[in-house]
Amino acid sequence: MDIIKNEAEFKTVLNENKSVFIDFYADWCGPCKMAAPLLEALAADYPEIKFIKVNVDDNPDIAQKYGVMSIPMMVAVKEGETVGTSLGFKPKEEIEKVVVLAK
Repeated sequence: MDIIKNEAEFKTVLNENKSVFIDFYADWCGPCKMAAPLLEALAADYPEIKFIKVNVDDNPDIAQKYGVMSIPMMVAVKEGETVGTSLGFKPKEEIEKVVVLAK
């Protein structure tokens, strides 16, 4: 999973990939750390989807654009459009239900 450093990098990923799964997180967030290995496993299971991480502290404008009010928040994007979201820590199977929406 790539960590997005700025808005230009974020836009490039969205433009170059039909299917994207975004993990909005922060380094200090315990539930975000718990979700990380689940997302790594899902990224391996779905190589056709580009998985990225966006640190909300480093990229507040991107977080605001997606309406992130609490984390972890995950967003499935297909062809530039949000097709699903998941809020808070959830089991892998629940997150996967959102991931597949990006396919």
